[in-house]
Amino acid sequence: MQEKIEKETENTSLLTDNDIYLFREGSHSRLYDKLGSHLMTVEGTEGAYFAVWAPNARSVSVIGEFNGWKPEAHPLNVREDGSGIWEGFIPDIENGSMYKYHIASKYGNYSAGKGDPFAFCWEVPPRTASLVWDLGYEWNDREWMNSRHGCNSLNNPLSIYEVHPGSWKKSSEEENGYLNYREMAHLLADYVKEMGFTHVEFLPIMEHPFYGSWGYQTTGYFAPTGRYGTPQDLMYLIDHLHQNGTGVIVDWVPSHFPSDEHGIVYFDGTHLYEHSDPRKGIHPEWKSCIFNYGRSEVMAFLISSALFWLDKYHIDGIRVDAVASMLYLDYARKEGEWVPNEHGGRENLEAITFLKRFNQAVYKEFPDVQTIAEESTAWPMVSRPVHAGGLGFGMKWNMGWMHDTLDYFANDPLYRKYHHSKLTFSLWYAFSENFVLSLSHDEVVYGKGSLISKMPGDEWQKFANLRLLFGYMYAHPGKKLMFMGGEFGQWKEWDHDKELDWDLLQNPFHQGIQRWVRDLNHLYSKEPAMHELDFEGEGFEWIDNNDREQSIINFIRRNADEMILIVCNFTPVPRHNYRVGVPRGGFWEEVLNSDAKDYGGSGKGNFGGIEAAPVPAHGRYHSLSLTLPPLGVLFIKSEGS
Repeated sequence: MQEKIEKETENTSLLTDNDIYLFREGSHSRLYDKLGSHLMTVEGTEGAYFAVWAPNARSVSVIGEFNGWKPEAHPLNVREDGSGIWEGFIPDIENGSMYKYHIASKYGNYSAGKGDPFAFCWEVPPRTASLVWDLGYEWNDREWMNSRHGCNSLNNPLSIYEVHPGSWKKSSEEENGYLNYREMAHLLADYVKEMGFTHVEFLPIMEHPFYGSWGYQTTGYFAPTGRYGTPQDLMYLIDHLHQNGTGVIVDWVPSHFPSDEHGIVYFDGTHLYEHSDPRKGIHPEWKSCIFNYGRSEVMAFLISSALFWLDKYHIDGIRVDAVASMLYLDYARKEGEWVPNEHGGRENLEAITFLKRFNQAVYKEFPDVQTIAEESTAWPMVSRPVHAGGLGFGMKWNMGWMHDTLDYFANDPLYRKYHHSKLTFSLWYAFSENFVLSLSHDEVVYGKGSLISKMPGDEWQKFANLRLLFGYMYAHPGKKLMFMGGEFGQWKEWDHDKELDWDLLQNPFHQGIQRWVRDLNHLYSKEPAMHELDFEGEGFEWIDNNDREQSIINFIRRNADEMILIVCNFTPVPRHNYRVGVPRGGFWEEVLNSDAKDYGGSGKGNFGGIEAAPVPAHGRYHSLSLTLPPLGVLFIKSEGS
């Protein structure tokens, strides 16, 4: 019977000659349709087709519960085209069947059971088998998908709520009582919509063996982690967010991968996916493996992974982790621990080529999404098109702004005048890239303390400082990102094993922070002057950035038709009759004041607005005489806008 099945199914390959050509060239962007496991019916026989790249294997077979994990039961055949791909059809395989590849190498006595690099689903860790999985799902987000080009546009508001799915909320009091993706869908969508965030960004949701890596040690580049449910459960979460007008960004990690034996490390008895030279193949900080970006098949694997999430899961953006570690051959290495490129330099030319091709592939296939780089150096033109000499990302995290701003806020207000340039320096380079201002998870872990715990002063001053920090961020040019818990002033550092301290919202101060962030989001989205020219110098105008003695800055955010004045007082001293020059006369409405009593402030302000007087100041013919609240920020809109 087995011989008959083999004869009936010997021509079941999903791979064409063109697929093989593109794979070996490194330009195949949808390998997930060809490699891995795929349920199918061949001449009336139901089963699954398997295909895996293992060019240095002596033999490859599929093992699983269906054959007692016996390597001799279902051997695969190597293609005769030199691609190194092994394939075959196995009858009677059902959806959810567990499997691995048993690989015996050509070299030495190496043999191992490996998970499928292209598996759509894995067992829940610590179990390590891949699962055959049908990705069928009936989507209900057509309206979003047809219009998302506007929602994801660089000229539109992007206010991103960064979320770790396992610790946002728990389903019970039990340890590790994770919410299922479906359970999370309604809670998260309602909350994000109420708070006014435009997008959710998930820390990596790809399968990862070590929960404490937060997903940044990925083994399943085509599979969501099973800790929170099935692939269809995740699709439901994304679908529901879309139906509620919220975009979805996913963290993706092409910079390194873990050395767990069931993963892709030493896959066929050789360093297939990673560099063999540890000076290029081992990350010195994370002790993980670095991809060999110079190998065409690896490039195709990674680009296919990125497009997979855009294609099958309808995500709206990809945030690429640790780009700096990819760009530099000497990243985190001492002298003598790295290998220069062919020109003797420290730039990783192969990784640069990969990043450019990744971005080109994404924007070619999905022009209505965004790619975002976490890049912590001054590498030029990260968010500029490849054809213009850039890396091709849509946006880049502004790590310089984040570090300078948090350093400034950590100072006692008495001494802030000596650090005034940390506030103003970012505007010298604010338009050199398409920046995202990020207060991310990285700033509230490893002993750094929560955002509010970084703030100086007594309890009232800490909350006022945090409101001021958020107001300054929303006023500053650039898109916005805030990690969960920051929006209500969580005291504790983030702990991935525990849910956020939602009970704090019984306290009026924490309620005030949450209301403030909600109102900032709504103002940012409602007013084109606050977001339309985020990446262009025409959208920003200094009024006065030199009042370091009183630690005050003021500036205009504008578009072609509107202007909003922002005034920040970084000391706990209220300023009365503080004169600020403005570009036009008329009434200026105080649309937001961080010191309002609803936010936990002292209630000092300008009674809803003020008429501009024909009194010259700051080189302008009109000015406002303002009351500046302590540790406060004012948003004042021109009536003529």
